[in-house]
Amino acid sequence: MSRIDAHHHVWRPASAPGPAPGPGPRRRVHTWLDAPGMAPLRRDFTMADLAPAALAAGIDRTVLVQVLPDLDETAEFLSLAAADDLVAGVVGWADLTSDGLADTLHALRAAPGGDRLVGLRHLVQSEPDPGWLSRPDVRRGLRTVAQANLAYDLLVLPHQLPAAISTVRELPELTFVLDHLAKPPIARGALQPWASLIRELAAQPHVFCKLSGMVTEADRNDRSVAALRPYADVVLDAFGPQRVMFGSDWPVCLPVASYAEVVGAAEALTAGLTPAERSQVFATTAERAYGLGEGDQPGRSADDGPVGVVR
Repeated sequence: MSRIDAHHHVWRPASAPGPAPGPGPRRRVHTWLDAPGMAPLRRDFTMADLAPAALAAGIDRTVLVQVLPDLDETAEFLSLAAADDLVAGVVGWADLTSDGLADTLHALRAAPGGDRLVGLRHLVQSEPDPGWLSRPDVRRGLRTVAQANLAYDLLVLPHQLPAAISTVRELPELTFVLDHLAKPPIARGALQPWASLIRELAAQPHVFCKLSGMVTEADRNDRSVAALRPYADVVLDAFGPQRVMFGSDWPVCLPVASYAEVVGAAEALTAGLTPAERSQVFATTAERAYGLGEGDQPGRSADDGPVGVVR
């Protein structure tokens, strides 16, 4: 059975921008890697690093997700995808507030690997305004994303969920994918108000959720499946397996868990599902959300029909 990792990254960090030594794309500043505990991640991580671990875990397709708010990074990710069959899709970045967003998306689609562009993402979690998603210029940009038949990844924290809920209600024509369960407070063992907000978000049928990023939110002394299960159960119950997809969040996960351990945790958390439901979490949900099948559009399925509005 084909298995998809719907969320991973690559990067080539450096202390200053400029040409990388030897062949390959230029290096960029990744200031977020200066945070405490990030030392193991302050090096290059490439598809060549990921491939052996992914294939050993039975993963044969992936979705490569943006790291920086950088158009050049998105173009490089698309070029990388064009040269690597493991990468089935790219979630890139473009300025949602730009008047030229439609032209930017057209240019990305025309670039090498542009057919692998399946969605956009912005680091909303870093925005100081909890209502950033509700800004008129952001909503206008999201409508442009919908018109381009792309999905939009929601990278938000729990306190930003109300704005996310309002946004998805206003934009039923756009397929949304929630990253990392909105980073619930797993280390504190608290479920509320996160769980209620997740159920409210999941009530919108054009929203999907990634079963990803959990190990990095857990207590460093307890990253057991038992500690993660209450949060996974909320998501699986609220969205249903048909709208939940596995993502490794590699290499961000590596300081606390190996790729194999993250996959193993996801398998344990979904062990109570039927084989057909596990197939959805590990493959077909990502195919539907991102339109990874030939001729597909985000949110569509030949068998199930549209999740959002067919465009």
